[in-house]
This record gives sequence, C-alpha cells and structure tokens, in this order.
Amino acid sequence: MDSRAHPPVTAALRLCLHALLVGLLALAALRAVGDGTPHAAAVVVVTCVMAAGYAAGALAPVVRPHSRAAALWLALLCALWLVLLVLSPDALWVAFPLYFLQLHLLPTRWALPAVVVTAVAAIASFLLHGQAVNPGTFIGPLLGAAVAVATVLGYEALFRESERRRELIEELMSTRAELAEAERTAGTLAERERLAREIHDTLAQGLSSIQLLLRAAERTLSADAPATAHVRRAREAAQENLAEARRFVRALSPPDLEKGSLAAALERLSSRTTGPGLMVQFAVSGSPVELPTPYEVALLRTAQSALANTVRHAGARRAEITLSFMDTSVSLDVVDDGRGFTPGSGPVVAETDTGGFGLPAMRSRARSLGGTLSVESAPGQGTAVALTLPLPLPDGRPGQDAA
Repeated sequence: MDSRAHPPVTAALRLCLHALLVGLLALAALRAVGDGTPHAAAVVVVTCVMAAGYAAGALAPVVRPHSRAAALWLALLCALWLVLLVLSPDALWVAFPLYFLQLHLLPTRWALPAVVVTAVAAIASFLLHGQAVNPGTFIGPLLGAAVAVATVLGYEALFRESERRRELIEELMSTRAELAEAERTAGTLAERERLAREIHDTLAQGLSSIQLLLRAAERTLSADAPATAHVRRAREAAQENLAEARRFVRALSPPDLEKGSLAAALERLSSRTTGPGLMVQFAVSGSPVELPTPYEVALLRTAQSALANTVRHAGARRAEITLSFMDTSVSLDVVDDGRGFTPGSGPVVAETDTGGFGLPAMRSRARSLGGTLSVESAPGQGTAVALTLPLPLPDGRPGQDAA
C-alpha cells in the first residue's frame, strides 16, 4: 500500500495492521486444526491463500488509496474472508482489520457501506455456526466498526489539519522572507535618498555659494592682478565639484525617477496604486519645466505618502493627483473622496511604505526646499494635500516661497 501521502508516523500503524490481520488468520487456522473441525484443512488453505494475497497487495506499488487496483485487491480479500467465515467461526475477528483496510483504500462514500456489510456478515456468522445469540453478538462487530470509522476519519481530519498548518507555516516563512527583502530594499532606498538630500543641502549648496563668492571676487579684481588666475582656477574647481556633486545626487535619486520624468513617475504611481474599489487619476497642468532632483524627489515622495494614507485610512473610491507648473512655483495636489478626518487630531504619524512618517515628513520636505504643505479635510468630506515649491533660481538655489 502506498503511503507517500501520509507522514512517516503511519509506518507503525501499518505494521500493527499487518500483524493484526496475519495474527488473526493464524489464530483461525490453529484453532481449526486444534479443535479438529471437519474443514480444518480447507481453513488452513484459505488462510494461507488470504495471507499470501494480503502480503502481495501490501507490497504492490499499484495498490494505492482510491485506485482500481486497491478496490480489486480488497474485493479479493473480502471474498476469501467470506469463504473463511463459512468454514470457521473464528474468522469473525478478521473483520476488524478489514474495517481499517476498507476505510483507508476506498472513497468514503463506498467505505462506509462496505464497513456496514462487513459488520452484518460478521453478525450473520454467529447464526450460521449456531453460536449463542446475545447482545454482544450484535454490539461487538458494530462497536468495532464504529471505532474503526471514528479512528480513521479522525486521523484523516488531523492529517488534513496538519497539512494546512504546514502550508500556512511555509507561506508565513515565504512572506517573512519577502518582507525582510522589502525592508532591506526600503532601507537601501531611504539611505540613498538621505545621502542625496545631505549632498544637495550641504556640499552642493556650499559649493554653489563658494562659486558665487569667487565669481564676485573675480569681478572685483583687475585682469592682470596676481590673484585673478588663482581665483579663476578656484572658481572653476568649485564649479566642477558642484557638477560632480549633482551627478551624485542624480545617481542616488529614487529608481522611479531614473526611468523618465517626474510626470512619468507620477503616472506610473497612479496606475499601480490599488485599493478596494479605488481609482487613481493623474493630470499635468501648465508647461512642464526641468526641476532639480531634490524637487522631483520631494514631489514624488509626497505623492507616495499621500496615496499610502488614502489607501490605508481613507476608504476612498476616487483619488486625483495633479502636478501644476506655474510662473514662479510648482505644486502637487492629491485629493480623495474618502472618509476624511479633522486635521490635528488624526493619525498623522502613521508610517508609510516609502519610509516617511506621514504629514510631518511631508512638511519637513516642503520646508527644506522653501515650500509649504497644506492639508484640508473634514469628516466625511475627503482630504486634499497640496505641496507648493518655489521654482529654483537660475543658479540652482531655491526661490522665494510662493506662499
């Protein structure tokens, strides 16, 4: 009998079943010979044939649960048992291992009737051999059948539950590995963004200031002054290092911005943001202009954080992202029709998937670039988040706050 669908612990149960059936057959043969019954020789022959047939089926790989070979093998065993039941009353006890075989090898809709028929045949053997009829005559086979049914079906239920738990554990392990990988990726992206911001806010701004000061100093010096050449070389070195710092900032920018413009990144964000019944739309207003990387990062991260809050907390059906280019500023509006909240009392520090911490992180980004962040919301009236950044001056410095 094939046991690959069951855990190794069933090996002991199968060995016990083998020993029980062979032992009961041997008992029937020995008692027939010892009592000198008229059919002792026939009993011995049938028990030997049945034992040999049982061994052959138990070792045959084609005998699997719910297979045609198993049904034929079981039918042969039951036929031999019925013959043995006619020859010897002691064959009655072989019904108990047959119960387990029937329940194991046959589908439940066939196994239960087979067990009932086997129990009825065992009870009928008492009448056939003229045994004393008493309550135990009926209770014994029926009780044995009930115990076998409860044992096998209970074990199968436990096995299925164990398999479900094993699959759940494997799924949890896989999910934990994916979560760990996602956390590592998020940490890497957050560190890249932090480095880009630090380089832009410190080195790049410092080099830009040095360049402006040297340019001003160069204009105040005469062309033949001894210091003019040194100031010019210093200014050119500062300009080259400023360009290198900006290349570093671009290299450390979010991957979404590496694949195209800010508008394209926001379009991809809109299309891949999903929620229960949520539809996200994106639009561009005005004539797009090229923005420094820190501006694009701030606008993209703000859109990601706002949409994450919409998906997690708003229960919205519709959200709109609008990127507006004006004469002196650029703005990002994220509006949804969700449940809304009272500004100042809601969960404004909920961590987002982008590594920020909700509205405080958005305001921090806006302030670092001289911009403003406004939030308008009311219970049941949706939420509108607006980030406005002044367009940078030609030398790359942030402009004056448009607000």
